[in-house]
Amino acid sequence: MSKTKIIIIIAISVIIGAFVAISNQNSKEMTYKQRVLKSFYPMVMWLGKKEKKETKVAISPIDFYSNTIVLNNGSTLDLSIYKGKKILIVNTASNCGFTRQYESLEKLYNKYKDSLVLIAFPSNDFGQQEKGSDETIAKFCKLNYGITFPIAKKGVVVKNDQQQTLYKWLTHKEMNGWNEKEPTWNFCKYIINEKGELTHFFNSAVEPLGEEIEKALWGR
Repeated sequence: MSKTKIIIIIAISVIIGAFVAISNQNSKEMTYKQRVLKSFYPMVMWLGKKEKKETKVAISPIDFYSNTIVLNNGSTLDLSIYKGKKILIVNTASNCGFTRQYESLEKLYNKYKDSLVLIAFPSNDFGQQEKGSDETIAKFCKLNYGITFPIAKKGVVVKNDQQQTLYKWLTHKEMNGWNEKEPTWNFCKYIINEKGELTHFFNSAVEPLGEEIEKALWGR
């Protein structure tokens, strides 16, 4: 390799390192990989802009509110307590290019928490990007993004024998009435209306604070 190429590589490395350091001044106990992914989140979102959504409303053969969730701390959450509210369900990961969406999700939740419930489902299904324990995940979310919405116990969200009960409901039309779409990557989003009906599926690159989610939730 020529001396010029070596100098260019070193210069690029220094610039990237400085950019990562500056853009993560408030990050706490993040690995270097997590800091890099957070820094380049805008580019990740731009590259994923063409991802599609699915939307429909149908009567659910199996009642959504019959589902319960085991939370990150081991307690059980009965979804029937959320009747009359919108619910946004997101499969999450701590080491993904979309991880910075935690920030937007918390802002969305705080903006509408009187009428909107948001539940995160950490999963290691995609690229092994959530290897940590439930305790590690909770600490990461609290320290770096101030998460206050419920976080479920880490589990499987894709279709297989270990898939969590709620995600079976979300991804099988014989249960939810119309949708067969499973998460395609981390930070896919499902919206449930006030009647417990699944109305929307969004892929990862749809920004939580963007116009698409706003319209899907409130029709505006």
